[in-house]
Amino acid sequence: MDFNDVSFGLADKADLAPLSGREVLERLIAGDLPAPPICETMNFMLTSVSGGEARFEGIPEFRHYNPLGTVHGGWAGAILDSALGCAVHTTLAPGEGYTTVEFKVNIVRPILETSGRLVCDGRVVHRGRRIATSEATLKDGEGRLLAHGTETCMIFSAPGQSSA
Repeated sequence: MDFNDVSFGLADKADLAPLSGREVLERLIAGDLPAPPICETMNFMLTSVSGGEARFEGIPEFRHYNPLGTVHGGWAGAILDSALGCAVHTTLAPGEGYTTVEFKVNIVRPILETSGRLVCDGRVVHRGRRIATSEATLKDGEGRLLAHGTETCMIFSAPGQSSA
């Protein structure tokens, strides 16, 4: 991916406090906030969000290979976890945070450096007051399913803030 115009880092939590989760992610996509360092390491990026949905796109590279000569399952897990979590993130009110409690990944086809640009779509299945669940798919440019996963997240009041 072309990261020439992307800055990586972490935004100041005080700047994020008045924003909803969706607003934070929209500002990240617009380049008004830095992209998390994991995006540079794993060569993927958040490309779109809407209410309860998040899309990441990435290109696996040779540097992501395991000893068996395929992209390590951790790459698929990382992009899926990102889409799964960010789908939940879009539902957060100012003052709310979340953390992953559990996630499961199924890799159904090998991923190679020749797989090209992959698309990972996450969506919220259920959002309660304290628990949210989401599901995601990872597909190649021809729409073939490479991996899919599910996640459970815990919603909480961010430290030092009260939920709206």
